[in-house]
Amino acid sequence: MNRIRKGDEVVIISGKDKGRRGTVVRVMPNDKLVVQGVNMVKKHQKPNPAQGVSGGIIEKEMPLHQSNVMLFNPATGKGDRVGIKILEDGRKVRYFKSNDEVVDA
Repeated sequence: MNRIRKGDEVVIISGKDKGRRGTVVRVMPNDKLVVQGVNMVKKHQKPNPAQGVSGGIIEKEMPLHQSNVMLFNPATGKGDRVGIKILEDGRKVRYFKSNDEVVDA
């Protein structure tokens, strides 16, 4: 079970965007994830008329390693560590380690 999933709100804890918040857009299989509006780079793109892509310099989000983000805890207002526990009915859920509050409803 992944500690960070698509749609989660995260806080960047290291790198050039440290302290910024964003929503996870995509989770990649190699422990990387793309966060909306974070880790933006300028990329020189070649035009491709067959696909309708115009050329030029575009800004796009690049992936971050998941060790550089923390899940945002709305109760505390900061990033928090996440653990996994099994409930009485056998379900696995994520929870915040600071206040034992369950992330998944």
